[in-house]
Amino acid sequence: MTVSTPAADLDAVILGGGPAGCAAAIELALAGQRVVLLDRTLHAHHKVCGDFLSGEAISSLEALALNLPGLGAVPIRRVRLAGGFGTPSATLPFAAQSLTRRALDDALLRRASAAGALVLRGHTAESLHRSGSLWRVGVSGPSRTYTLGAQHILLATGKHDLRGLPRPAGTHNDLVGLKMYLRLTPAQIDAIQDTIELILFRGGYGGLSLVEGAAGRAAEGTRANLCIVIRRSQLRDVGRDWPAIRDSLSRNPHLRKRLAGAHPLLERPLAISPIPYGLLLRQAIAEDLFAIGDQAAVIPSFTGDGLALALHTGRLAARALLAGRSSHEFHAELYSQLRRQISLATMLSRALVRQPQRSMLSVAACIFPGVLRSVASFTRLASEHQVSAPPARTSQENTCTAA
Repeated sequence: MTVSTPAADLDAVILGGGPAGCAAAIELALAGQRVVLLDRTLHAHHKVCGDFLSGEAISSLEALALNLPGLGAVPIRRVRLAGGFGTPSATLPFAAQSLTRRALDDALLRRASAAGALVLRGHTAESLHRSGSLWRVGVSGPSRTYTLGAQHILLATGKHDLRGLPRPAGTHNDLVGLKMYLRLTPAQIDAIQDTIELILFRGGYGGLSLVEGAAGRAAEGTRANLCIVIRRSQLRDVGRDWPAIRDSLSRNPHLRKRLAGAHPLLERPLAISPIPYGLLLRQAIAEDLFAIGDQAAVIPSFTGDGLALALHTGRLAARALLAGRSSHEFHAELYSQLRRQISLATMLSRALVRQPQRSMLSVAACIFPGVLRSVASFTRLASEHQVSAPPARTSQENTCTAA
């Protein structure tokens, strides 16, 4: 795609190169739309994320022509709960995989470019305003600033708000997200093969699973992802350096066993705050502005459906745009689809970080192992099957190019 001048009028400008933005860019470009995607970083990087791909996420990624086995994705077949009253486990009611966000985001950005979208890495949206029937985006690139004009804006900046356009607060806002990659001992690697562990501890919960490079027993280069959310008040008492966090987490007997002999692979934990769990926009922010991904909805991380939700919102927004539906109609449909799942997941997330609810849930899962499967089923994106395959590219030539 070529843009003859910096201010060329486009069909859509997508702000953000994560899963939501890339999914929308791929579908729009394949349908012959003139699309520019702005990603503020030059290279894909690790992010605070469980790196978990649910069945719905895998379905979307396969529809977008991503080769997950080729990227090194690790199969996940079981979920195990470690909450202080035993470690019940259950087979997941869907196929799942694990893949780092750095690998996934890079593959999606390359796929968006191959589909015909103009992907501008290292370019940041500095301003956004309406001018007549078009949106104008002030862009800062590595060497200059310029303006893009587009009929539609897709806001896909993740948990980072665009200046002057903050999201509403969620309904569960007192959590901080932390992430550390670890090299576990061979015995601990064997213990979590094919499994994601949901671990409950005082003031928070986390997920532990292997990521790419984990094929075979104790494979060289095997990494595990420990991603946790913790109440802000609890973190203030602990501090943010890894040894202090590790010591605090090790009060949980299960985590103490997993972390014994584990080697941290990052200099310090990645962190993000606030996390607006429970956020779900009821209506569009403005005409022809589609909020997608975490800008539209944020589901608690224990569900493992954050990436599925991002991909779903991006694809659904692209379909709405191509069908000539308004951003208001898109958000009304999305709200109708997701309100039950997000409401239930947020209620459970509150319970997981507080006593005595946390203990009650843990005991229930030990007595009734089917509870784990039920929670995994009831928080799924039931509407994902409604998103069909991308429309074929039209014979119209894309003529967008960077100036």
